[in-house]
Amino acid sequence: MPPPTAHTEPGASQGLGSRLNRIYLWYTLGFAAFVLVLALLERIGLPKSWIGFSFLAATVIVYAGIGIIGRTTDIDEYYVAGRRVPAFYNGLAAGADWMSAASFIGMAGTLYLSGYGGLAFVMGWTGGFCLVAILIAPFMRRFAQFTVPDFLGARYGGEAVRLIGASAAVLISFVYVVAQIYGIGLITARLTGLSFELGVFVGLGGVLVCSFLGGMRAVTWTQVAQYIILIAAYLVPVVWLSIKQTGVPVPQAVYGYQLQKLSERERELIQDPAELSVRRYYAEHAKLLSGKLEDVAGTLARERTEASRRVAALKQQGASLAEIQAAEKRRAALPKTEAEASEQWQRGRAADEQRAKPLAGMPPHALPFSGDPEGSAAERESFDLSRRNFLALVFCLMVGTAGLPHILTRYYTTPSVGEARRSVAWSLLFIGLLYFTAPALAVMVKYEVFNSLVGTPIAELPSWIGQWMKVDPGLLSINDVNGDGVLQLGELQMGGDIVMLLTPELAGLPYVVAGMVAAGGLAAALSTADGLLLTISSALSHDIYYKVLNPRASATRRVTLSKALLLATALSAAAFAAQKPADILFLVSAAFSLAGATFVPSLVLGVFWQRANRWGAIAGMLGGFALTLFYMVQAHDGLRLLFGVPGPATLWWGIQPISAAVFGLPFSVLLIVLVSLLTPAPAQAVRELLAELRSPPQPG
Repeated sequence: MPPPTAHTEPGASQGLGSRLNRIYLWYTLGFAAFVLVLALLERIGLPKSWIGFSFLAATVIVYAGIGIIGRTTDIDEYYVAGRRVPAFYNGLAAGADWMSAASFIGMAGTLYLSGYGGLAFVMGWTGGFCLVAILIAPFMRRFAQFTVPDFLGARYGGEAVRLIGASAAVLISFVYVVAQIYGIGLITARLTGLSFELGVFVGLGGVLVCSFLGGMRAVTWTQVAQYIILIAAYLVPVVWLSIKQTGVPVPQAVYGYQLQKLSERERELIQDPAELSVRRYYAEHAKLLSGKLEDVAGTLARERTEASRRVAALKQQGASLAEIQAAEKRRAALPKTEAEASEQWQRGRAADEQRAKPLAGMPPHALPFSGDPEGSAAERESFDLSRRNFLALVFCLMVGTAGLPHILTRYYTTPSVGEARRSVAWSLLFIGLLYFTAPALAVMVKYEVFNSLVGTPIAELPSWIGQWMKVDPGLLSINDVNGDGVLQLGELQMGGDIVMLLTPELAGLPYVVAGMVAAGGLAAALSTADGLLLTISSALSHDIYYKVLNPRASATRRVTLSKALLLATALSAAAFAAQKPADILFLVSAAFSLAGATFVPSLVLGVFWQRANRWGAIAGMLGGFALTLFYMVQAHDGLRLLFGVPGPATLWWGIQPISAAVFGLPFSVLLIVLVSLLTPAPAQAVRELLAELRSPPQPG
């Protein structure tokens, strides 16, 4: 094996590429044949549950096989796959590493619910890879170590910087991996019919079998296989919807045409009398909750008294056991404290006020920003606020992409600096294939919902709706509030996290396609979870244990410890995910803001500004992380409740908590610059390292 700074021989690289081409070609053909066989078996009566188990078992077995074949205890192979992954395949692996549950599951749902505003995710995440290619990835690869804290420790010197970087990498990656395991539980439950909590731990086995055995080597080749499945699963239903609705098999080409038709349908629904009756119901219910909030203590006492009176009356009347138990259950569900009642009723009022708006609170899909730049003062303010949040989110997602440790580590695995640059370009292509499709998918799904489901008698709705409601009523529920027996848009509660997963059934495709989409979502979540768990275990075992606590530890001991820590981290993340802490997209976006504010200033200034020193980096990382986290807690109701912070959420300049790095990153830059200028300059060895990093790469 060549030393870390050497180039892999061109002939060896070409030979590896040829073998990989043959292997993955046969793998792709085998997957297509597997889907066709299941489709034929479905036509002759194979139960849906068997199809779901078949997809789950087959894909996990394939990933497990790759993990077993790729098992290793070699330190270079375990941490960076031997630095011999060709650019094309590293791009595929990075695409899978990047295509998390948020991208595969949450992207289409966000676009469905937010319309134009959801494009901030498309622009921010794809634009972030441009920053990676220009500012960070080539320099990380030339440095030729194992982790992001490795770079920080060598560039700034001292163990404090390394420890802070490793701790931040662990915390950020843990938040991100909880979101992936939540997605794994959701998909596994839908595929198999198991409970969500059990699905979390069943799906977790698919994560561990790859990253636990072979580290980065096994994860890399598994992620290539996972990308092939996830991109096929994403494209098939949207192409089918495109053909069904327009007759054109290129959804991106007819996106604008369908958007125009959707806008016409939205105008019809806004004026529909049945929709207006639903909106009036929610407006009246919101007023009722407002009345309760005027006297929380008195209202809660009256509700408890009434609930107890109802239970006693039922017992006195000799009601059935089921009726009595139902009344007791309603009494037990009442808030336990005044604070809990106030928080619950405030959330309920906000939800009712949202659903009292046109289109169940969703903005018109083609509306760029809320408000009107030429309207009243309130409309102008609303427009400015909406545009400000859109730009802030794009910024935070871009810098967050450039700061995620599990993505940056991906570019340590290429044979050379040039391959690292080409690898980023391939990554952007493979990621763009999904991101350019997601807006069209959201429009076509919404058009299908507005025309095929809305206006249908509730008794005649497809059976898959009831099946999804059993998985999690918070993701899909129906409440006939006006009692007409017909589904109105305002009566349909659909969470963004299931929009992609229900697309095949909504389009009328065979269940085998629904199973394939679920398998694709599982591949997306598993691939990202693998990379994140490896990042966490590497930071703990390599950066903290080996570099700081026990520099004499053998390579075998380090790898063994890394595997043990990976297992412990995975189980802890699964326990958190089983509590359903928040929606996938918010968890992921929190990780992005924290990564952008913590790592990007110290990495970029560490490469391009020679005067940046250890004390500046420490101040910048701690300050950026702290301010970003503080603002998230300050501005998010759920986090305030989690951390026990009293009072309502408050926003700075109207910026939503998802974009907290818009404050944290500039603060981090300011701290690095000021503290570096006020403390001694870096040593000569650091200046020599920077000169080597920025020098033109040697041919070869």
